[in-house]
Amino acid sequence: MPSLPSTPTTRARMSRQRARDTGAELSLRRELHRLGLRYRVHRRPVPGVRREADVVFGPSRVAVFVDGCFWHGCPEHATWPRSNAEFWRAKIEGNRRRDTDTDRRLAEVDWAVLRIWEHEDPATAARRVQDLVATRRPR
Repeated sequence: MPSLPSTPTTRARMSRQRARDTGAELSLRRELHRLGLRYRVHRRPVPGVRREADVVFGPSRVAVFVDGCFWHGCPEHATWPRSNAEFWRAKIEGNRRRDTDTDRRLAEVDWAVLRIWEHEDPATAARRVQDLVATRRPR
């Protein structure tokens, strides 16, 4: 498997993709704040698990990940590049495996994981988060 995207132009374009504070994340966070929810951003929910959630509700033990359709292989919007296809398929499948492993690791220590696709309506997604946080809020 090649270790890099196929061309310098592709490498440059991909290196400019934001890993945090994406438009989808910021929209979701604005809606969560509007609903009165307070949270931490870009935190590792569990010490020793080297995975960072986009939004973390510590007391409720809820970790929210905002997944990009391309990078995480959205079932509705994923595209499989034809150029350097083997590299990209391995990259995206690796991301999916890591996501599944992250979900499992957090569930093992009683964290709820919610994955939001970047194409989802932020207001609807925020209500899903709000509902989950409310059911897990400590008494």
